[in-house]
Amino acid sequence: MTTVTEAPPLAPVPERKPPRRRGRWTPYLLLLPGLLWLVVFFALPVIYQASTSVQTGSLEEGYRVTWHFATYWDALSEYWPQFARSVLYAASATVLCLLLGYPLAYLIAFRAGRWRSLIMILVIAPFFTSFLIRTLAWKTILADGSPVVGALDALHVLDVTAWLGWTAGDRVLATPLAVVCGLTYNFLPFMILPLYTSLERIDPRLHEAANDLYAKPSTTFRKVTLPLSMPGVVSGTLLTFIPATGDYINADLLGSTDTRMAGNVIQSQFLRILDYPTAAALSFILMAAILFMVTFYIRKSGTEDLV
Repeated sequence: MTTVTEAPPLAPVPERKPPRRRGRWTPYLLLLPGLLWLVVFFALPVIYQASTSVQTGSLEEGYRVTWHFATYWDALSEYWPQFARSVLYAASATVLCLLLGYPLAYLIAFRAGRWRSLIMILVIAPFFTSFLIRTLAWKTILADGSPVVGALDALHVLDVTAWLGWTAGDRVLATPLAVVCGLTYNFLPFMILPLYTSLERIDPRLHEAANDLYAKPSTTFRKVTLPLSMPGVVSGTLLTFIPATGDYINADLLGSTDTRMAGNVIQSQFLRILDYPTAAALSFILMAAILFMVTFYIRKSGTEDLV
């Protein structure tokens, strides 16, 4: 008979602690410079301006925080026409940029071919010169007797703009139309680039499928191209409208006292009148208004995928 002997029990395997993940702090360290930049150059100035807006005093006597919130109401009640004008001019320039930029972005994305790089260089070429020089050039373009003004007058365009109150007879410079033209030109690349990026991401097979289903070109654009390019539309309109609302250079160089925007008032309060509390209050009112309009626009646009 064979005797079966039991094997000795195995020694318990000691539990191993999971290896420590190396470099788990690396992402936070990489984010640290950017966070410090935002804190030093954005958060702290905003906090300082918030405290300035509720101060009272004068430049000679000094300012001190007295929580004088009436400055906001006084500033808004006095300068609300400039705020309304800023929104109107910025919205008009944004619409013009969209009408001009979408066809050009569509051309670059789908029809440019080997000329794509050249057209893209021409789009960003204005960035090679300063914002001030580009705006000053429009003073020559829109001067009285210039070829552009003569062509608009010959086409009776100035008759329509004069009826709308955007020009003064056959004069374009120092009118609302001149300010909107300057805003449109300076911020047009900010509209074209997001639109191009969004259109380029559209799968060409979707257009081929629409053609296979005998869809008309207009139907393909309305049902396929436009909905898929909405992230670029939203991004482009935001990148155009936000800086255009706070701009003051175009209104200062191409407009007149009747075309002053909110940015002109803030600049004047800070650098000429030296009324710092009013200037800070105006800045916060403008920032709050833009934030409200942008939030409402993004929610109503129906897209969260921004380029």
